[in-house]
Amino acid sequence: MKITAQKIIHVDMDCFYAAIEMRDKPQFSDKALAVGGRPEGRGVIATCNYKARKFGVHSALSSREAVKRCPDLVILPPRFSLYKEESKKIREIFKRYTDLIEPLSLDEAYLDVTECSQFNGSATLIAQEIRKNIFDELQLTASAGIANSKFLAKIASDWKKPNGQFTIKPEEISNFVATLPIEKIHGVGKATQKKMHKLNIFTCNDLQEKDKFYLIRHFGKWGERLYDLSRGIDNRKVTTDRIRKSLSVERTFSYDLEDWEQIENKMDDIYEEFIFRWKKNNLSGENIKSIQVKLRYDNFESITRETQIHELPLYDFCVDFLKKAYYENSRPIRLIGLGVKLKVKESKENKNQLPLF
Repeated sequence: MKITAQKIIHVDMDCFYAAIEMRDKPQFSDKALAVGGRPEGRGVIATCNYKARKFGVHSALSSREAVKRCPDLVILPPRFSLYKEESKKIREIFKRYTDLIEPLSLDEAYLDVTECSQFNGSATLIAQEIRKNIFDELQLTASAGIANSKFLAKIASDWKKPNGQFTIKPEEISNFVATLPIEKIHGVGKATQKKMHKLNIFTCNDLQEKDKFYLIRHFGKWGERLYDLSRGIDNRKVTTDRIRKSLSVERTFSYDLEDWEQIENKMDDIYEEFIFRWKKNNLSGENIKSIQVKLRYDNFESITRETQIHELPLYDFCVDFLKKAYYENSRPIRLIGLGVKLKVKESKENKNQLPLF
């Protein structure tokens, strides 16, 4: 029996929050614009338009630094309820073509159109039509990547941004992947890049020259995944129900917390928000695997500490655990994070679980 190859589309909205603001407030459409917190406090940039990016502004950059890099930058406060509504409208457009939709966030999703009969089953034409519908109905632009796997589709969607799309045909995979820089592999951060460069690994072709045992020896279990991805192999399916693997709360403060008493006073609100989100998601304490706390210091360095637990942590337990972490350095604190990892069925898709924070 012939097995039909997957046809995966990765749709990624272009600077989604900023694009909505420019659409609704055309007086800012030709200006460098960002969505985020105010530079007078501890605000950070959530996203920005492409004009701002030319100045080195990007998401997660402090708003104060963003204004230094781009003095004429317009920073607007986020309107998350509106962004969610627009995201729902985009999802409805997706549903015209397939029910196999895996949202990654408000502004991006995987679509499996393998069984879609529209446009004679052409994933490229389907992606083109989806992008046209989004623009005609919402006046927003989207980029898309088309391939036979989630890994390659996501890379392809970034290839002709903004407002473009790119298809990687099955017969082109080998040549395309060979020249791909290792930093294009999702999960290869700066630390892993540095380690790879020391091993003279700069491209996927360099990874292909290493056998599986070599990669496992240097990168642990993830080495096996690297072996496959460097060859363009990714058998993950588009899943409509993403399994929750964690729940966390972070709080950045407008001033540094100088001592333990100040830190402890902030824990009431953090723990209350954590419990609120826990109940909202109808989670069970039996599913907890571990608890984590995160501290970011005044010099922007961070530490994360984790310990195993198997029930919903009480307030006093969280405070004591945070206290131990704080007294490791006793530096002023600008951010506190509290969260738990949850038990999930082990599978090839979730072996390489992302960090909680």
